[in-house]
Amino acid sequence: MAGINSIERRIRPATFWSQQAYQMEKKNIRTRLCFRPTQMPADIEHKMPAPEHPNGFPTVAHFITQDRDNISTIYRRFDALSARNLLYLQSHLQRLEADQAALDDELLKTCNRDSKNAASSWEAFELFARDGLHELERRRMELAKDIKTALREYHETLLMNSDVLKLQHPSTITLQAFRKKLDLHTGVSQLRGHSRTIYTQDDLIALYVPPDQDRLTRFIRHYFPWIFVTSFQPSHSPSAVLISERALSRFVAVLSTFVVAGLLIGAIATLNFVTSQDWRLGVIALFTIGFAASVALLTNASRAEVYAATAGYAAVLGVSVTANPTVFG
Repeated sequence: MAGINSIERRIRPATFWSQQAYQMEKKNIRTRLCFRPTQMPADIEHKMPAPEHPNGFPTVAHFITQDRDNISTIYRRFDALSARNLLYLQSHLQRLEADQAALDDELLKTCNRDSKNAASSWEAFELFARDGLHELERRRMELAKDIKTALREYHETLLMNSDVLKLQHPSTITLQAFRKKLDLHTGVSQLRGHSRTIYTQDDLIALYVPPDQDRLTRFIRHYFPWIFVTSFQPSHSPSAVLISERALSRFVAVLSTFVVAGLLIGAIATLNFVTSQDWRLGVIALFTIGFAASVALLTNASRAEVYAATAGYAAVLGVSVTANPTVFG
């Protein structure tokens, strides 16, 4: 510390030095002396930029883990490799099944009483298989163990692939932001070699997809993401941002509540000022169509759910008219 301070005193900016040149000379001195950041003066250390993660896997891993909503957990499913692996396991079991059938045929042709007894008694089968005197039983026992191992691996792989196939694809906007993050502003990819094309494949999955993936949520996320931005990623991809899915979900819930309440209260308030029976029917039909359209367009409700919600909404309006004759004439 004393060394760098003494050198800095000798290069205090004169009248013909700019402040910028002075700061650059201080930086050069610090570099030549090979000081670590912990050894720098407080004022110089404060101006140093925060250390970044090395390019490559460290940067990509940091980008995935810093997302608190976990929507950046995107990986490949490797459909082709999974299918081929299942085919191999299946063919292996097919061959073991053929070996089992061949041993059964050999058992049918044998006249050995021990072999006949081992075919119906596990204790005898196990005893003869390891005594070294019954070759047929030894082969049958080895085959049984091979079938047990291969069958367990095949069934576990089937169930695991079934669970993996249930995982959803990442949303388009999330995948676009993720792909932008993989490239630096200089155009150098974060992943090299064969890994360079991982996130250009079609079998990508997200370990977590937000539950509220209705049309309104997707619309707001696509066109108004800046409302929910939590942090920018200026160091490697100026256009990459992180948004809060929790805030987005709460906003959509509040907005949906106001839309539904507005359609219901607005219809009842409008009917309060309409005296003509024909106009009342028209108002009910108009608001019912608006309600059905909002449910169909702003949610992921199925056709049956849209019908049920619309019928309930129309029934509420009808009851409001008939239950208040003094208000509605």
